[in-house]
Amino acid sequence: MFRLREGVKEDLPRVLELIVELAVYEKEPDAVTNTVELMEEQGFGANPVFGFFVCEKETTGEIIGTAIYYYRYSTWKGKRIYLEDLIVTEEERGQGAGKILFDSIIKKGLEEGCSGMMWQVLDWNEPAINFYKKYYNAQIDEEWFNCSLDSPEMKELLEK
Repeated sequence: MFRLREGVKEDLPRVLELIVELAVYEKEPDAVTNTVELMEEQGFGANPVFGFFVCEKETTGEIIGTAIYYYRYSTWKGKRIYLEDLIVTEEERGQGAGKILFDSIIKKGLEEGCSGMMWQVLDWNEPAINFYKKYYNAQIDEEWFNCSLDSPEMKELLEK
């Protein structure tokens, strides 16, 4: 029903569409500032910082999902694979594509010698939480808060 493969540069326009779809689902429709050009440079340039898999419908070849990952370093655990986004277009959810994509990240992490895998899920996203618990018995941490600064804020702070 679905075919999994590593993503290539030509997939990026569709992958960005899926990212925007996820942002809308997560109630942040204007938050995506990334572009295909940036993704080409940062995923396929001299020093790639992310990789991704795509899931296609076997019958049409249409990309209906993606799993985007990168590596991070834990001072406690060493090299970890980080699942940045797991996206399956709404009309295809619940048919197994998400599991295929999630499993691809697990496999990649093991192949790359990672000590584990990490990702985030919004506290209100019950379908995703249930998916992670049902299929993976995932540990969902409720202690840590996510922190971030965007580059305009970073620049402003350094100019003070």
